[in-house]
Amino acid sequence: MLILLAPAAAGAQDYPQPRPQPRTTDAAALLDVARQREIRERIELGFREELKGDWKRAAAEFGRVLTLDPKEPQGSTARYDLGLAQAHLGQLDAAVASFGAAIALDPDFFAARVDLIAVNLMRNDLAAARRAADDLLARHPDSARGLYERGLIALKSGDAATALHDFGALLQANPTYATARYDLALAEMKLERLADAERDLRAALAIAPQFARARFALGAVLLRTGQRDQARLAFEAAAQSAQDPSLRELANSMRDSI
Repeated sequence: MLILLAPAAAGAQDYPQPRPQPRTTDAAALLDVARQREIRERIELGFREELKGDWKRAAAEFGRVLTLDPKEPQGSTARYDLGLAQAHLGQLDAAVASFGAAIALDPDFFAARVDLIAVNLMRNDLAAARRAADDLLARHPDSARGLYERGLIALKSGDAATALHDFGALLQANPTYATARYDLALAEMKLERLADAERDLRAALAIAPQFARARFALGAVLLRTGQRDQARLAFEAAAQSAQDPSLRELANSMRDSI
């Protein structure tokens, strides 16, 4: 499931505190002071609308900010939060453009890079998602989120070798991450490394015993390796723990077919 990072990107960047403005009668200076004040106020309003889930109003506020030509870090923040609003409104192409613009202004904007991957996956553009994941890992090679996202993209794209590498690297630092252990096993199954897949699925289930998808995958591995009785038990357990009716039905069907 794709989850965009939380809004309020203010926490992801450092903001210079506004300084008291010297008194002036210069018209241009007064206009600039008013513009800076409006930028700050509209960003705050946009954050409030995000927290309320009113993405249409949030988009309007951040869109207005951008017409005021904000400096950094407000410029990349406004573009990022506009992208969040656009993604929640289903305007996925526009969200990609906004996240890309935020990254162009601030290449180290981690949240923008992660959400660019997520939106490209929502668009079913695996090539663009892979490029975004590669770019994220080029700047943050040890990023757990980056490794996980690229591993998932690689699995979806049929690149089991990259998925094996990325999930393996992620698990070195996070050995009790049951979902990554399950995904690693899926890559191993694609590469016909069935003994490794069985080991990792059992490890995932030791961490999360009610992990129905892992239990179902274990049944598939056991069936492929000729362990029919254990496979039947695994499918039975998957059916009992599955919350998804379609997975429950499939597990029961596999159990009954053995």
